[in-house]
Amino acid sequence: MKITRRTFVGGAAGVAAAGMLPLRAFAQAKAPANPVTITIVDVAGNLALTQGMFENYAKAKPEFVASFSFTKAPAPELPAKIQAQQAAGKVDIDLVLTGTDALSAGVDQGLWVDLSSKKSALPNLESILLPQAFKMQALAKDQGVVITYYPSGPLIEYMPDKVATPPKTAQELLDWTKQNKNKFLYARPANSGPGRTLLMGLPYLLGDSNPRDPVNGWAKTWEYLAALGENIEYYPTGTAVVFKELGEGTRDIVATTTGWDINPRALGIVPEEAKVGKLEGFHWVTDAHYAAIPKGVSDEKVGVLLDVLNFIYQPQQQAIAYDAGYFYPGPAVKDVTLEMAPAESQEIIKEFGRPEYADWIAGSPLEVPLEPKQLVQAFRIWDEKIGAKKG
Repeated sequence: MKITRRTFVGGAAGVAAAGMLPLRAFAQAKAPANPVTITIVDVAGNLALTQGMFENYAKAKPEFVASFSFTKAPAPELPAKIQAQQAAGKVDIDLVLTGTDALSAGVDQGLWVDLSSKKSALPNLESILLPQAFKMQALAKDQGVVITYYPSGPLIEYMPDKVATPPKTAQELLDWTKQNKNKFLYARPANSGPGRTLLMGLPYLLGDSNPRDPVNGWAKTWEYLAALGENIEYYPTGTAVVFKELGEGTRDIVATTTGWDINPRALGIVPEEAKVGKLEGFHWVTDAHYAAIPKGVSDEKVGVLLDVLNFIYQPQQQAIAYDAGYFYPGPAVKDVTLEMAPAESQEIIKEFGRPEYADWIAGSPLEVPLEPKQLVQAFRIWDEKIGAKKG
């Protein structure tokens, strides 16, 4: 089975958008004087999960939105672009869909609208979000909201015909890379979910003194990454290349997450027979995608965007986030089951999901990522100490 698309707008979600299912009661907004066009920039691959939700909103509320314009950009480049637009007094990006990377950079630079004064226009996030997703919400510092969530990783993915005895510990992985030069790969953490998750997960695996402090508490991690880097050919600037090379046979083991395991196999990029493993001492470093509004967006559009967020928090819309397993499971709100997802999503998860994930999620600690300031520090240190060695 080869899946060639990743956005689903059918099933219960599509029916709800058409007004045929009762929708959960959320804050109600006043329509703008005229329908507006909303420009959304995605730096996290989030549109694979949410584009159907936005399109359903446009169908359900044409008096609010004339259309959505969707574009994509690399996470490391976006903050500077927004900063330049704000300095020029002409912000043409209305909403940013981001992981913790650009979110943290924007919090650090003061780029996002503070939503603390607008909570009455949003649902009670603590009551609707999954407990771990609500913990992720704290990282936004009221400057964004969690819209999708997953346990993430770090996991390893490997081809069993090439790796008969997969590594079980971080030391075994390092030893394997020494014996199999250039056969292990991960991407630059500042622009890769699996790369970022590996970076933040290693301090737990290695028993570092303070997994929350990359400057003073990661001595073992930085030493380990430097040693690992001696056996890595290069660091791709994005995740997709990593899995393309795994599928082509150029690499035999890569850093992965639940979603990056399931989705490339569903798309036929990685062979279905690829396996995953976790290393001894494993802690999940959970991940989320956020919606953040740049400062400089008009009040009228901010009002519409808050209404959009209310809409996509409805369970029928959140079910679309199961997608093709890209961010498995995906929904950030409570009580959104796979049975609520479009039929195609259900089929994909049934065929390409892994039964062991439920046990691993239940049986391993769940950690939130670094705070924004510390995450920016970790990216900087990695770029200077690890990435720079590959030119």
